[in-house]
Amino acid sequence: MQNTISDRIADFLKKYPPFSYLPMEELQTFTPEITIVYKEKNTIVFKRNSAPHLFFYVVHKGAIGLIRQEDGIVLDICDEGDIFGLRPLMANENYRLEAKAQEESILYAIPITLFKPIVKEYVEIGNFLVESFASNTRNPYSNTHKGQLLGDTAQFNPNNSGSRLLDVQQVEYSSKIISCKPSTRIQTLAKKMSKKNIGAILIEKEGLPFGIITDKDFRNKVVTGIVPITAKAKAIMSSPVITYPSNLTITQAQMAMMKSGISHLVLTEDGTPNTNAIGILSKHDVMLSLGNNPAVLVKATKRCTQVDELKAIRKGVMNLLKGYLEQNIPMSLTSKIISELNDACAKQVIRLSLKQMDTPPPVEFAWLAMGSQGRSEQLLHTDQDNALVFATVTENNLEETRTYFLRLAKLITNGLHEIGYAYCPADMMASNPKWCLSVDEFKETTTKWITNPGPDEVLLSSIFFDYNLAYGSKELTDELASHIFKTVESYPIFLTHLASGALQNPSPSGFFRKFLVEQDGLHKDFFDLKRRALMPLIDAARVLILSHHIKGINNTWQRYEKLALLEPNNAELYLACSYSSKALLKFRTRQGLLHNDSGRFISLEQLNKEERMKLKRTFSSVKDIQEVLSVRFMTAIVR
Repeated sequence: MQNTISDRIADFLKKYPPFSYLPMEELQTFTPEITIVYKEKNTIVFKRNSAPHLFFYVVHKGAIGLIRQEDGIVLDICDEGDIFGLRPLMANENYRLEAKAQEESILYAIPITLFKPIVKEYVEIGNFLVESFASNTRNPYSNTHKGQLLGDTAQFNPNNSGSRLLDVQQVEYSSKIISCKPSTRIQTLAKKMSKKNIGAILIEKEGLPFGIITDKDFRNKVVTGIVPITAKAKAIMSSPVITYPSNLTITQAQMAMMKSGISHLVLTEDGTPNTNAIGILSKHDVMLSLGNNPAVLVKATKRCTQVDELKAIRKGVMNLLKGYLEQNIPMSLTSKIISELNDACAKQVIRLSLKQMDTPPPVEFAWLAMGSQGRSEQLLHTDQDNALVFATVTENNLEETRTYFLRLAKLITNGLHEIGYAYCPADMMASNPKWCLSVDEFKETTTKWITNPGPDEVLLSSIFFDYNLAYGSKELTDELASHIFKTVESYPIFLTHLASGALQNPSPSGFFRKFLVEQDGLHKDFFDLKRRALMPLIDAARVLILSHHIKGINNTWQRYEKLALLEPNNAELYLACSYSSKALLKFRTRQGLLHNDSGRFISLEQLNKEERMKLKRTFSSVKDIQEVLSVRFMTAIVR
């Protein structure tokens, strides 16, 4: 007799990760052992420091709050489909928080003894639990799981990234398979290959790959007269066919071809000849894939003689980015590689622009990338923020010098726009005279921002402090950086204003962890990922690293990692913020690639449960770091 309650539980769990990764028949093996728990509003599920139960919980209906007992603050609320109370069972430790029903709730209690073997058997479930870490802890970023979360789940050695990128970069192949039977006459298949302009044809038997014939087989066996053209395909085919799975990397493809002395590989559903063929990979395909390798792209960039030639390079960079995200390459490495490729494109635009000028630059200059590009966090085609600083000249030569560099800056910003970087809506670009200054003028400007910090000055300085040298004189940028840090040290109240500005961005979530969306305008009912989640983390990292007088670290997650070393007592929070900034950037990049936009505004209706869950897991870091800023810099005094 069918157990209808058990089936209903299985149907419910199948809708939510990580149970969605399980086949239904696997789910149905343990759902009869699941207990249904009813909790009235304000009743306790478990208390802090109590021994873990023999099961963890999934919310079927209602909401369960995870509460810090010291101050009664609700740190998280689990709603339909959320898991809680699992970590203590996996880590053999007591509960760290109290779980309390925020409203009338129905829970599924799942025995841990049944679940542990499943975690070991199904890799996807283990990865999900590490990434989302649906637990009863304040944040999932302890040292135990460092480097194994959403932002950095793959194990990768960045020190050897140049040679190892081919180990993870997948090769592109042709999915249009032309095939024939072993009994097909050679003359017939030769005409077919010629008509389709292909260099290999697959021989299939009962729908499965049986052999392969290439141009080489015609040269060596037919043209030489060894086999007549009237013979059948099986007379010249290579069999058994060598097969591989479709997720083959460039290195694996090269090694496979060298090992077997062949020029074509057949790709099948499971990598064996026992499943359908889904593609054929040739040496030519491998060479084309090598063209999207970072080292090759950098060389191609330097060979460009016209700005419009860089468009194809930029397309290759985007293809590379998509591949890295699909393979879950660590965000820190992905960002570093893509940023270096973007910088290479920008440098070439500057070189080509300089060639268009009638004369060489009158004095040394530096092109500063600011904002997300300055932080090495600009992965998508967003707008440009830049500035140009030139060496100090006499008063008589100042305007003539500025005119030269403004003309150069106009060429550069136009070139960047041509290859995909939109003009800055606020005109924060070097082609604007306000952002094309001598080093002494920039010193004077930044001094005014720091010593008289109004809202506009705080905004401008926050953007400017993330600058990075993209081209030109390092001495000029070092001189300017030294001046800024000395001035900030002399006027510490500026940090309070900067911290206050960092707290202006609204919280990402409201009551019951609901996403706070835009209430009006073009993006009404969309979630602003940049303003509500990313910017609070970026702004907080900036002011905290400035307070420690640390130079040369502009990247947000690197700032937090440095802060974790400087303040061991807050290391867990800073590492949580480091992870969150990478996870949010990855999420924004994926959304941007999916919808062909900046990824800033997200339609929540298009997110699945897993995506919503992972996104919400980063929000506690935003709240916690803003509390640190508020207390440390006493921001109430400037409000």
